[in-house]
Amino acid sequence: MANQTVKSIGDYIREQREQARISMRQLAQSAGVSNPYLSQIERGLRKPSADILQQIAKGLRISAEALYVQAGILEDRPADTGVRSALLADAELSERQKQVLIEIYESFRKENAAVAEAQAAEVAAQAAEVAEAAAEAAAAEATATAMAATTQAAEAVDDGRPSRKSWSAATAEAELADQAELADQAEPSGNADDVPGQNVPPIG
Repeated sequence: MANQTVKSIGDYIREQREQARISMRQLAQSAGVSNPYLSQIERGLRKPSADILQQIAKGLRISAEALYVQAGILEDRPADTGVRSALLADAELSERQKQVLIEIYESFRKENAAVAEAQAAEVAAQAAEVAEAAAEAAAAEATATAMAATTQAAEAVDDGRPSRKSWSAATAEAELADQAELADQAEPSGNADDVPGQNVPPIG
């Protein structure tokens, strides 16, 4: 695993040097290292220290962080797409131009990230509204179903019993019948034989 890391950083340094059109001797002088030592680094025979990597980065005009990531000193960040390193490695751009382009690039990335975050929040809010509406509809349907079931149960119970209206009418009719019977009992029949003390002997 260590050899793969050394080979990776050596290949990366050589690629960056060739892209910048810098000879190995020129890079060795800029980095303050010997030409054979730099050659061993590029071939993966030597593992450079952080200080040497920083000096090589200055000679290549790239960020030392890019070399640290390749060397396994720093963890690679998902946001690093290599554009920054490519801009810093471009020998045809001045340092000021590189810095301006990097700032523009980073501002575009931040703007796009903010837009994506806002869109994600909007989608989440819409999903929440849909879920809430569905829950309310389900609750309303459940309430209506429960009310219908209660009404059906009440109707089934009432079918076996007289209604309040019919019960009241029957009670009134019974009371009227009782009153009529009492009246019949109190009214004289008109027959003297039936009235006590009114027995009249027949004439002659």
